[in-house]
Amino acid sequence: MYTVTLIPGDGIGPEVTKSMVKVVEATGVNIKWEEVKAGQEVIEEYNTPIPTYVIDSIKKNKVAIKGPITTPIGKGFKSVNVTLRQNLDLYVNLRPIKSFKGIKSRYENIDLVIVRENTEDLYAGIEHKIGDYGAESIKLITKPACERICEFAFKYAMDNNRKKVTGVHKANIMKLSDGLFLNTYREVASKYNIEYDDLIVDAAAMNLVLNPQNYDVMVMPNLYGDILSDLCAGLVGGLGIIPGANIGKEYAVFEAVHGSAPQIANQNIANPTAIIQSSVMMLRYLGEYDAAKKIENALEQVFLNGKNLTIDLGGRALTKEFTEEIIKYI
Repeated sequence: MYTVTLIPGDGIGPEVTKSMVKVVEATGVNIKWEEVKAGQEVIEEYNTPIPTYVIDSIKKNKVAIKGPITTPIGKGFKSVNVTLRQNLDLYVNLRPIKSFKGIKSRYENIDLVIVRENTEDLYAGIEHKIGDYGAESIKLITKPACERICEFAFKYAMDNNRKKVTGVHKANIMKLSDGLFLNTYREVASKYNIEYDDLIVDAAAMNLVLNPQNYDVMVMPNLYGDILSDLCAGLVGGLGIIPGANIGKEYAVFEAVHGSAPQIANQNIANPTAIIQSSVMMLRYLGEYDAAKKIENALEQVFLNGKNLTIDLGGRALTKEFTEEIIKYI
C-alpha cells in the first residue's frame, strides 16, 4: 500500500480531486489518501494558505497530489507552489504536452515535454522597493541548479526514448545569468549520446506556434518554463487537460496546473482531466506502470468516443458522468 498526501485545494479543486481518486481506485492500486487542507479556507486560522502540517505530511509520505489553490495577487502571501518547491527542493517542473484525438485543437501529433527549473530565476522572490520610485527583482541563476535540471532533462530523454533535447535561453541579452545556463547546458549535453540544440526564448515561442511537432524535450530556466508550458498547453486544448509534476530528490508533488475556477465550483461541470493525467504521472513515479496505462488508454477512448465530454471540451457531460465514463473503460 502507498500513502499519498491529497490536497483538494480551492474552487473546483475538491470536485476534480474526488474524480481523480475514483479513477485511480478503479485501477486496483492500493492507495491510502491522507487528506490535508490548504488554500483560502485555512488562511484565517493559520495566517497562511499552506500551514506547516501540509509540508510535514508531504515529507512523511514523499508523494502528494494537489488540486488548484488560489494565491492572492499582488499582496499577502507567497504562492503555494513556490513555497512547496522551495521548502521541498522540488527543482524540476515536468509538463508533458500531448495532443489527443477527439479534443479540438489547431494541431495534431504533438508530443513534447517541458522541463522547467523550479527553484530560482526571478521566482526566487528576491525583491525590494526603490523608495516610491520603483521596485527591483533579482534574477538568480546558479551553476548547480543549471547542472541538475539539465541532467534531469537528458536522463529523462534517454529513459523515455526521446530523440532530442532543446535548451531555451536569452543569453544574447542576459549574457551572465542566461549565459551561465547555456554554457552549463552545453557541458551536460556533451556527456550524452543524444541530439541537442538551443534556442532563444522568443524564437522558441514563435516556432512552437508554427511547428510544435519539431520539438521533443525542452529544458529551460524557471520564468521561460512557466510561460512556454502554458503556451504549449494552448496548442493541445488548454490547461484543463495538461498534467504537471514537481519533482526533487526526495519528494514529488503532482498537480492540476489550471486555476481554481471559483465561478464554476460546486456545479458538477468541471473537467477533471488535468488532475487525472497528473495521477498517471504519479502512478508511473510509484512504479505502477500498468495502472497508469489503463487510465491513459481510458482517457483516449473517452475523447475518441466524444459522447461524454465536459462543457469545456465541447460536450454536455457533468463531472460525474465524465468520470464514470473513464471508469467504464478502465
